[in-house]
Amino acid sequence: MSGHTPPTLQKLARQALLRNEAVAMSCVGELPTMLFPALFKEAFEGRHINLVKEMVAAWPFPCLPVGALMKTPNAETLQAVLDGVDMRLTRKIHPRRIKLQVLDLRNVKHAFWNTWTGAEDCSCSAENLEEKQVAKVFPRYALRRQRVKVIVELSIFSCLEEQQACFLKWAQERMGSLYFCCTKMKIWSLPVHAIREILNVFDPQHITELELHTEWTLLELEHFAPYFGQMRNLCKVFLEPFHKVTLSNRNETRDREVKCIKKFISQFSKFNCLQHLSMFCTHFLRDHMNKVLGCLMTPLETLSVTCCVISQNDLDSFSCCLSLFHLKHLDLRGVVLHDLDVMPLRVLLEKVADTLETLDLQWCRMKDSQLYALLPALRNFSQLTTVKFYSNKFSMPILKDLLQHTANWSRINVEQYPAPLECYDDSSQVSVERFSQLCRELMDTHRAIRQPKNISFATEICYTCGERCVYHNGPRLCCCLQ
Repeated sequence: MSGHTPPTLQKLARQALLRNEAVAMSCVGELPTMLFPALFKEAFEGRHINLVKEMVAAWPFPCLPVGALMKTPNAETLQAVLDGVDMRLTRKIHPRRIKLQVLDLRNVKHAFWNTWTGAEDCSCSAENLEEKQVAKVFPRYALRRQRVKVIVELSIFSCLEEQQACFLKWAQERMGSLYFCCTKMKIWSLPVHAIREILNVFDPQHITELELHTEWTLLELEHFAPYFGQMRNLCKVFLEPFHKVTLSNRNETRDREVKCIKKFISQFSKFNCLQHLSMFCTHFLRDHMNKVLGCLMTPLETLSVTCCVISQNDLDSFSCCLSLFHLKHLDLRGVVLHDLDVMPLRVLLEKVADTLETLDLQWCRMKDSQLYALLPALRNFSQLTTVKFYSNKFSMPILKDLLQHTANWSRINVEQYPAPLECYDDSSQVSVERFSQLCRELMDTHRAIRQPKNISFATEICYTCGERCVYHNGPRLCCCLQ
């Protein structure tokens, strides 16, 4: 007796319709609702383009989360979906069938495709947290519900991909008949005027995450500032604006720079929901960090200031900005602290002792005296799971002292410490013997305090092979020393 399970009647019906696409297209308007999700998914994945168009036009649910089916970008299938929306706009469809309110083009997992049953009238907007938030935050748009809402996430380069160009052109031509929302936007090297055109389509207030990777002048950054300020519901911001100075007169340049910077900074006071702020190579904000952090309206969960040159005034602001006193994640990688007084950082670490989960101080070039100043704050962390100190200049005694201060880190999972200075010879080359011996001694010291989960000690990066010598369960040397 065979253990093979025969196909259900619904599956047989779908197979028959997909084999005879012309018949399927002619009766889409009469298909039972329960057949729609599975049939659409199979038609979409099998690239039955004409059937996809017809099914989008007749979609009998409030939401069509088609982005979840776009595992690999395909301009043809996307165009079929867009054509289907056009058909819905132009056709006279029986009111019983006019239910589509949201076309979700985001490539994210969606419960609709896995949990829908024949007895369930899809309420995917209720399942989708972001969609609920959009409705809650923007009640004044309720009058637009008769228009289909199109939700996307955009990653925009100076040279648009075929699929992006196709969609943006379509969206610009239908601004009056559809309502477009972009929740996450990533921008690479795009001129400000191009962003202006895009934001004319997508209301900036719907953007919750923004990544900005540009090579703008500060004047261009100033021109972008008003659009940045309109993104009032941003939760996460990543800034990487490499700026270029183009004015010839240096005095004129500096005055103009300050004006541009102030205008850009003033936008931060308009954000109602900001929780995660990351700034990479934002050198133009040197001496202005207190203004950025001081005008924030909400407490941050994440502050990442990496590969930046900061001043003592910038570091001083860390100890007095209320927006930082509930941090869960602090990342100062590549911020050189060697010549700065780190007491303001100590004050901040004391303030966040009960909330901080990750601390990254790699490549800060700190010395013994600076770490010694931070030790009283480090001992009190109760939630810390990850700490990274690679590429700092610490001696053997201060590293042992640091390990003694970690006894209360009950939640720690990942610890990365620099190999002690004593591992290097007079020419700053790694002594393999001393590296192995001293790191083993530090590991023994650590185990006497508590049992580590994932701990390592590492040298500076080798200039020849680009690798570190790392001591974990034992020494792993860089290529040059093997």
